[in-house]
Amino acid sequence: MKVIILMGVSGVGKTTIGRMLSEKTGLPFFDADDFHPSENIRKMENGIALLDEDRMAWLEMLALKLREWENSSGAILACSALKENYREHLQTYTSKKLTWVFLHADYEVILARLNSRQDHYFKPELLQSQYEALQEPGYGIHINVSTTKEKIVEQIVEKIKDKEPTSRVGLIGLGVMGKSLALNLAGKGIRVSVYNRHVPGVEVDIARNFAESHANTLELPWFDRMEPFVSSIKAPRSILLMVNAGPAVDAVIDGLLPFLEPGDLIIDGGNSHYKDTVRREGELMEKKVLFMGAGISGGEEGALNGPSIMPGGPKPAYELAGGFLEKIAARDREGNPCCTYVGPDGAGHFVKMLHNGIEYGEMQLIAESYHYLRFFDQKTAEEIAEIFEAWNKIMKSYLLEISIDILRKKETSGPLIDKILDAAKQKGTGGWSTNAALELGVAFDTITASVMARNISAKKEERIAAADLYPSDASAREAFISDSRQLFEAYRAGSIINHAIGFDLLLEASRTYEWDLNLSEIARIWTNGCIIRSGFMEELITLLKETPSANILLNSRISSQLSGLRSAMLETLAAAIKKGCPMPVLSAAVNYFLSFTSAQSSANMIQAQRDYFGAHTFERTDKPRGEFFHADWKSRG
Repeated sequence: MKVIILMGVSGVGKTTIGRMLSEKTGLPFFDADDFHPSENIRKMENGIALLDEDRMAWLEMLALKLREWENSSGAILACSALKENYREHLQTYTSKKLTWVFLHADYEVILARLNSRQDHYFKPELLQSQYEALQEPGYGIHINVSTTKEKIVEQIVEKIKDKEPTSRVGLIGLGVMGKSLALNLAGKGIRVSVYNRHVPGVEVDIARNFAESHANTLELPWFDRMEPFVSSIKAPRSILLMVNAGPAVDAVIDGLLPFLEPGDLIIDGGNSHYKDTVRREGELMEKKVLFMGAGISGGEEGALNGPSIMPGGPKPAYELAGGFLEKIAARDREGNPCCTYVGPDGAGHFVKMLHNGIEYGEMQLIAESYHYLRFFDQKTAEEIAEIFEAWNKIMKSYLLEISIDILRKKETSGPLIDKILDAAKQKGTGGWSTNAALELGVAFDTITASVMARNISAKKEERIAAADLYPSDASAREAFISDSRQLFEAYRAGSIINHAIGFDLLLEASRTYEWDLNLSEIARIWTNGCIIRSGFMEELITLLKETPSANILLNSRISSQLSGLRSAMLETLAAAIKKGCPMPVLSAAVNYFLSFTSAQSSANMIQAQRDYFGAHTFERTDKPRGEFFHADWKSRG
């Protein structure tokens, strides 16, 4: 039930206003002074100011009473509560959703009132000490009492009405993605409160300016203080965080916790590491607050018009938030939302991390094809755009689609692509997915190669110096593929292998962490809204149903495709390397494919070497698996 605390120095009218407010609202009224122990009353009657230690037993009793009132009929309490630590103590046993009303006026106004008051143990000479002790709250309802009692009560009732929660969702962090998701939510009829911190000189009026810029079409309650933001959301609350991964997420959670109630839900929609998500879920579970890591893909446009959403965490969390997440998600070809419950604890953020890993590989494959066509086959940007357009009639790839637009973007001096510095960065998800593959023992050739390609690209100055030291043979740059069809087939084969590698990591993570991932369903929610949507992803929905627990390269339909593309892939790479054209991801795809399809690998020599120098033992081909042997390698027998 609602509990209202009227606070302020003696003489502001807490008792009078409290009784009038009680008549207006029907809530019972209590005066904190009535709960003071007799020794406190004697001190105040004698003009002796109370010390903090004098107030502790009194505050403890009031805190217990507040819990009782909150769980029963509600209440209005008149209590000075001058210091923040007093107010914190009063909330010890409640849900911390008390409504604070700070009654205030100038010192001279209150002193005049006290001098005219009869038969009260509080002495006017103590007023100065109260003003010195007062720590004004940065929250709650502030009412200046230099007016009539009736107007004061009217203002309080009106402001309490305004504070009633009306939003279904709260969103914290109004960067590019946060703003787009807020507009998506509001545009779908989901009332959303938006919050952004206010830091003078750094982040100023972000929430206010965002809400006001859309005020003609959408109502977006905005906040830059946490307590009223949380209060504006209907319980049980769903609060979506769109802040940078890492310490910022923990800082926002710490700021939220004092105002949350058991059963509320925090959704981390950023690119957090899945192990951080597991940790945060465990920590918040102890506080009876739900936590869910939801990967969101699609960039600014996807966030606004419908992204692919990958939520993972406790099932009750998805039951609470799944409705509005599915409503704002993109739609697949059947009209179903590109959003599904992925699995427990860190599964959602792991799947998003792997999505980004596949994305890295796909981007690099396109970049390698562009690089060859532009600098080794001497094609113009427009000619490459036309080639990619032909390719994309088959691939139906979003990344190819945007690459075509990039190649056709012109400035007065020529294509913009020619003016862009060839030094790329990686945010972390690519590297994280590589680390996860190492931990889980999964070969991750193409995605690791794409991360390393970005790393080496960043060393621009060193590459320039190295190019001078190792000049290429001009004759090596003669065109070596007269038909771009062969290059396309190599690109297509590399893309299939890149996807196979990515989904293989998902499969191993599902087994190791017991997530029970539905790979076909994950492919489905990646068919629209996300960055790696493509025609092949549509195909994978069915393929992953047919072979849900095996590498997709073992699927008969995939083997038929790759068998037809194998020659083009090998010949393209061999020619590219011979002519000095780097193709790190295509090379990684070829090596993975050749290793994966080799019945006999080179690992027998590795095992022999390990046993020779470290007695690590080995298995034999003429003995059952699981039996281990050690040899005396210096003996020739």
